[in-house]
Amino acid sequence: MQYLSFASCITRHSLRPAVLSAVIIAAHASGAAAADSVNVVRELAGRVGPILGSAQACTSIATRRVQVMLGKFQQAIREASANPNDRNELAREFEKNIADGRTAVNRGRADCRLVERQLADLEGSVGAPPAPAAAPLAGNAASPARPAAAGQVRGVTDQEIRFGMVIPYTGSAKENGQSYKRGIEVAFARANAGGGVHGRTLKLIAADDGFEPTRTLDAMKLLWDKEQVFGFLGNLGTPTAAVAVPFALERKVLFFAPFTGGSVVRHDPPDRYVFNYRPSFVEEADAAVRYLLKMRKIRPNQIAVFGQNDDLGEQGFAGVAKAYRAAGLNDSTILRLVYNRNSIDMDEAVAQLKQQRVPIKAIVMVGTTRPAAKFIEKTRDLFPGMIYTNMSIVGATALAQELMLLGPRFTENVIVTQAVPAVSGYSSTVLEFKTALAQVAPGEVPDYISLEGYIAANLLIDALKRCGPQLDTERLVETLESTRNLDMGLGAALNLSRGDHQALHKVWGTQLDKSGQYHAIDLE
Repeated sequence: MQYLSFASCITRHSLRPAVLSAVIIAAHASGAAAADSVNVVRELAGRVGPILGSAQACTSIATRRVQVMLGKFQQAIREASANPNDRNELAREFEKNIADGRTAVNRGRADCRLVERQLADLEGSVGAPPAPAAAPLAGNAASPARPAAAGQVRGVTDQEIRFGMVIPYTGSAKENGQSYKRGIEVAFARANAGGGVHGRTLKLIAADDGFEPTRTLDAMKLLWDKEQVFGFLGNLGTPTAAVAVPFALERKVLFFAPFTGGSVVRHDPPDRYVFNYRPSFVEEADAAVRYLLKMRKIRPNQIAVFGQNDDLGEQGFAGVAKAYRAAGLNDSTILRLVYNRNSIDMDEAVAQLKQQRVPIKAIVMVGTTRPAAKFIEKTRDLFPGMIYTNMSIVGATALAQELMLLGPRFTENVIVTQAVPAVSGYSSTVLEFKTALAQVAPGEVPDYISLEGYIAANLLIDALKRCGPQLDTERLVETLESTRNLDMGLGAALNLSRGDHQALHKVWGTQLDKSGQYHAIDLE
């Protein structure tokens, strides 16, 4: 069988063009032969995935090169596995290996020069010679950094400025994406009603990636090549950012206020074109752990971490571990429970929790709305006094709605750390947002994520105004880096500089009550 020669190619580290044809033949076999083809691809996933993940995290490697190899392997998965369950399992394993590769680079365990050579070997083995790293995409030849006329700048005309946004319209995070988009649109509508920015209206164009990194690149290309956007604003997701950020950096385009606390958008020193509004996962996890230890008097060995089985969960767990170390505690024994992205299968996590000899009394949760709600549903009656602390990316309002459908007892001891002040409060920004939302989208209920989108967009609008009518990316970056003590009525000033591209470092606390409403709580 040809798939056996495929396996021998792996052993020799030579992935010849026969790879895909062998997988296709194996996919049509039956019995043991079909099982062999799946095993071959599974082994290949363990070899190829870390290389492609590391290449994604290396900004010196062109994103399109990685995407070509991703496409080839995804085809191999489809052709090798006729059984949908096998196909899904292979895809999950491949994505996990990709995440491991990205983590290795982000934590300094992989050298991008070595990764470049490994990627080149892969490309040669499947007959896909690498494109020159510096070669521009067709139709995307770089414009002068500071063109003489504003009309020469991509996405900028005398009438408008176009921004792109990649969010999920489907999947477990779709509610969060729509809420964040709504908040940005409200801010844009408010600015446009006042004459725009230097006479230009602001326009937001969204593309869907389903919260799947394998679809993110196509969405970014659509916005960049077809919609000709000036920059990217409000992309959602940590695993998807690992694909989107290299795309933006390669083109030296603004990547502003992504809805993630991940390290992929928080390098030290910061990437020139990447700016954040919100606090990091590490800061939110630290706040949650300190609250549980100090305010709720939970012992360190009674706290577990529940998270998505990818970069999102990895970085949330790293934040908890860092908080333990900062408190002088041993982080090596923290119980970690995981679930797969875009899944609500919690059986394994629940079983693992039930097996603990020392009873777990609090869970730090790093996930999106539906998985978080399902985990609470599955564990509430098993552990009636459990405290659930969620990071702001969960989508507080959507989580409350899911839990209220289950019954008031499911809202007990549910806490969410936030990147904005209480929506139920009376700060000037909250009141301004509610008024603008009612005008733009009558009947829409304000929530924490749409409020965050509104604030993040206004941070950008402030810089656009200060930048002046001759807008280009480099001038806007310099203007953003000069943001000092911007008072937006949050109770915390916003600052950006060359050394810090994160405007906010404050974390707020909220707790859900039995009526489905959140109330502000002191985290320390």
